[in-house]
Amino acid sequence: MATEQTTGQSSESISSVLSERRKFPPPDVFSSTAHVSSMEQYEQLYADAAADPDKYWGGLAEQFHWFKKWDSVLEWSAPYAKWFNGGTTNIAYNALDVHVGSWRKNKAAIMWEGEEGDERILTYGELHRQVSKFANVLKIAGIKPGDRVAIYMGMVPELVIAVLACARVGAVHNVIFAGFSAHSISERVNDSQAKLVICADGTRRRGGTINLKNIVDEAIVNTPSVRNVIVLKVTGETIHMHDGMDHWWHDLMGLADDVCEPAQLESEHPLFLLYTSGSTGKPKGILHTTAGYMVHAASSFKYVFDIKDEDIYFCTADVGWITGHSYMVYGPLLNGATVFMYEGAPNYPQWDRFWDIINRHKITIFYTAPTAIRAFIRAGNEWVTKHDLRSLRLLGTVGEPINPEAWMWYHKYVGQEKCPIVDTWWQTETGGIMVSPMPGATPTKPGTATRPLPGIMVDVVRKDGTPCNANEGGYLVVKHPWPSMLRTIYGDNERYEKTYWSEFPGMYFTGDGARKDDDGYIWIMGRVDDVVNVSGHRLGTSEVESALVSHEAVAEAAVVSRPDDIKGNALVAFVTLKDGYEGDAKLRDSLGKHVQKEIGAIAKPDEIRWAKGLPKTRSGKIMRRLLRELATSNEIKGDVTTLEDLGVIENLREKEDEA
Repeated sequence: MATEQTTGQSSESISSVLSERRKFPPPDVFSSTAHVSSMEQYEQLYADAAADPDKYWGGLAEQFHWFKKWDSVLEWSAPYAKWFNGGTTNIAYNALDVHVGSWRKNKAAIMWEGEEGDERILTYGELHRQVSKFANVLKIAGIKPGDRVAIYMGMVPELVIAVLACARVGAVHNVIFAGFSAHSISERVNDSQAKLVICADGTRRRGGTINLKNIVDEAIVNTPSVRNVIVLKVTGETIHMHDGMDHWWHDLMGLADDVCEPAQLESEHPLFLLYTSGSTGKPKGILHTTAGYMVHAASSFKYVFDIKDEDIYFCTADVGWITGHSYMVYGPLLNGATVFMYEGAPNYPQWDRFWDIINRHKITIFYTAPTAIRAFIRAGNEWVTKHDLRSLRLLGTVGEPINPEAWMWYHKYVGQEKCPIVDTWWQTETGGIMVSPMPGATPTKPGTATRPLPGIMVDVVRKDGTPCNANEGGYLVVKHPWPSMLRTIYGDNERYEKTYWSEFPGMYFTGDGARKDDDGYIWIMGRVDDVVNVSGHRLGTSEVESALVSHEAVAEAAVVSRPDDIKGNALVAFVTLKDGYEGDAKLRDSLGKHVQKEIGAIAKPDEIRWAKGLPKTRSGKIMRRLLRELATSNEIKGDVTTLEDLGVIENLREKEDEA
């Protein structure tokens, strides 16, 4: 998702150097039952939505329960939007009560599996009861509509219960990923002025446990707004409970009634804050509100994943990230879907954990990140092929552009060449998917998210804001408001305006470089801060990375730049090899020639470094900023609090010393 934009480019456009011609039409058997079953139907939907956005979004909003209908679909005073203004609703009511009043009451809402194999199933009826009880717990704790609540838990069903209970009473949830440090918690709690922290005693990871309560204890020493901490017992960690401040989840639930009327909230009532790291400065508190987010999260989930009542949908994201919010909690539950939830690592106890889960639980839709797919490729095909994956009917990717060769592997080994792949582009800021294939309609090409969803007006423009020609690289913008857009950066309207709306007046700037091909498909070329000027050519490093990964020896690659007296910038590639290949001078030469053949001499890396692993955030994103620092000075001076494994950096430093 987005990082803070820092653009100062003088050129009009970005050079696009990668070509991909493979094309895969949707299987007829899939299209025959799809919600959108042909490109003609998609084109008509898109045209109708573009011609009258208010009518389109208003029609989708009619499908939800409103205590009071809205007065207007959109009120726009750039860059501030009010969607469905004058209406009142409750997103938790639409995600639970609506279904409990139907046959879905006894349908599985959440199927959960822990790392050690323990399982739980919560029906819509049981989830509704638990959410109502915990909503009453929040009231006991003095939480009122608009109060901020921080949540720091592993991937257990109670995390979803806590999120929905906040929404039910009108509290603003601020989920903090359970891998963040005490300092990161303090930053987010203080910025949001949270009154309450909900945490677990611990979480399980790769056969061990992590004591979360101890981290919270360290954090709240520096958080004066926090009045109470509610602790869920999960792992039985040894923890200290502070009298008057700390309360056990199970004790409070024992006191709570299981009936809680939902708060009737205005459409623009704040729903949640989610903090995303800026390239500089403190994390940005992205603010999303109730009704617009509900409408787009639900409708995009329905169309992109072609959801059916019989589906079992497995999203591997953590609820601590926007994907977990929109496409593990709200989008699926608003549609009455069955969500599979897993607490644990994808390679525990072995590299086939996900494929084993798909086989045993007969998962039909699987949504994961390209970084995970590349790790699976490196682990070896045999982990996949030993399992029966015939239940799968649709695959998805999220988090970053997927390089074509990883797409082809996913298509062949996981999808068995019969499952459409929805490569989804969106951001924490957008709230929901913006660009994606409609799986029953859109012919897919490896490496592109294809076309915008109906109602989403995305374009690629030059520096002066004029539209780019086909295959001309430029800047990805959104030209019209959409319901799930962020409303501001919490407490900092000036930063919101400058970060997203100052570069192209009247347009939301995504921070990504992109191009449109002859079919109007959008190819993401990477963050604009990952665009480098090499001998007068502005190149998107993601295309060079894709060329490297298409070599048979390469599992993963990250390309950054360092200053060069002659070229302006030199390209430095950090390359992780597949098992069985050895990094030596011969392979370096082979990779250089391969990039030259795939793209051209201009994109040939000046330096190739072997990397046992690449520095990644806990959500799986490669931290190219750290690699740029290493490539330039062999030192890391920036913030590393979101880095998953500090040992990766030390390993890269050692490799450089050896070189």
